Amino acid sequence: MNQQTLSKAATAAPATKRMNLLQAVNSALDTAMTVDPRVVCLGEDVGKFGGVFRATSHLQEKHSSLRCFNTPLTEQGIAGFAIGLAAQGSLAVAEIQFADYIFPAFDQIVNEAAKFRYRSGDQFNCGGLTIRAPYGGGIDGGLYHSQSPEAYFCHAAGLKVVVPSNPYQAKGLLLAAIRDPDPVIFFEPKAIYRASTGEVPEQDYELPLGAAEVVQVGTDITLLGWGAQMIQINKAAQLVANEGIACEVIDLCTLLPWDRETVAHSVRKTGRLLISHEAPLTGGFAGEIAATIQQHCFLNLEAPIARVAGLDTPFPLAQEKYYLPDYLKIVEAIKTTVSY
Repeated sequence: MNQQTLSKAATAAPATKRMNLLQAVNSALDTAMTVDPRVVCLGEDVGKFGGVFRATSHLQEKHSSLRCFNTPLTEQGIAGFAIGLAAQGSLAVAEIQFADYIFPAFDQIVNEAAKFRYRSGDQFNCGGLTIRAPYGGGIDGGLYHSQSPEAYFCHAAGLKVVVPSNPYQAKGLLLAAIRDPDPVIFFEPKAIYRASTGEVPEQDYELPLGAAEVVQVGTDITLLGWGAQMIQINKAAQLVANEGIACEVIDLCTLLPWDRETVAHSVRKTGRLLISHEAPLTGGFAGEIAATIQQHCFLNLEAPIARVAGLDTPFPLAQEKYYLPDYLKIVEAIKTTVSY
């Protein structure tokens, strides 16, 4: 390659900027609003204040109060208003301040947004709806600022459920979610809002919904997770590598629809699967994954499918570190599964 070709390649390379996950979310919103005038942001304090975590900082001053505006403290109203906006052609991005408070909006999301297209024979739809919600523990938030409610929404046909685990994913997946033809619930792992950093393209780009990411290739066991739990999974994989256990690590990225083919392909190779999430074990989405993989990979399994999850109790305050499924619990489960 000559100097001229190198120069052209360098010029063509997309410009990147080091961002944390929160900044990547803000960049995605700014990009979407700049490119498409139909995009509007709404929620509690999302305007001049920029939201409780500052995810919408400077969006109102840049794009006007008509496109980034505050709502009353009523989650049902936020969801209902956003559904109406999407139904009349807007790309509505609603923020629920904490995922713990999404439950008052559950009826609007599950009985209206998810079914809007189906109840009208596709004459009407609210596919331009995206609902953002910070979820999960790790901030000493106690019972009402720490929950992981993703499994509730994975049971609602008509929705898509997305959970990024790093800044690059956060921007690409959020842009894809905003433009997707179906309503999307976009859960953001607030524990790593500022802790997770990386190079993110400053330009507009999308990552496909429904596609998992193989983070690390291995042969002995498949480790599967999403969101902030990927930090614990990756740490566990590094520790057991010192003992000769080669883990294949997969970040699910999208829970509904989830990438069954990528996970099944990995399990057919490794013969073992461990799934980890913060939400309580009983009724957690790991159970759905385990049932599906058992059905499609039964003859390939060398051990029972393992689940490492939160406890079946309300999320504690003082005992948060004992409740969360950390890397030590995952390491123990890996060793048990591999030696089965």
